[in-house]
Amino acid sequence: SNVLLDNDMVGHLTDFGIAKLLTKEESIAHTTTFATIGYIAPEYGSEGLVSKRSDVYSYGIMFLETFIKKKPNDEMFVGDLNLRSYVHNSLPDELNNIIDADLLTLDEENLSQKLQCVSAIMELAMNCTANIAVERMNMTDVVAALKKIKQKLSSCY
Repeated sequence: SNVLLDNDMVGHLTDFGIAKLLTKEESIAHTTTFATIGYIAPEYGSEGLVSKRSDVYSYGIMFLETFIKKKPNDEMFVGDLNLRSYVHNSLPDELNNIIDADLLTLDEENLSQKLQCVSAIMELAMNCTANIAVERMNMTDVVAALKKIKQKLSSCY
């Protein structure tokens, strides 16, 4: 519900519930906004800190949810197992067992190349959802990486 599609089927992000407009002078804000469990960055839950890197975390979780077809609050995630650790533990060898079966089929043409693209997206999502905020990618680098993946995927069709 946080991604809207336009007439050209281009996705546009809407409010994740923790995003806050920051001036150039601000890099971190304290807030009492209650966010959607599973999408919030660890530092928000422990310290109440919101930053641009918190939004990067939420963006990475959205990628995982989209490609794995599981929500962060899925009943299978108990204890230390969460969406991020589930994917992390499956990379790279078990990726084809956890991605949404509607995305790729085993008899698909160029399957190996397509799996490499999905794997690159999952690695990107891992970099967006690092537990420590300063270890997360910035959105400029995320967009650049996605453009490279898109070019590679385009060659498969």
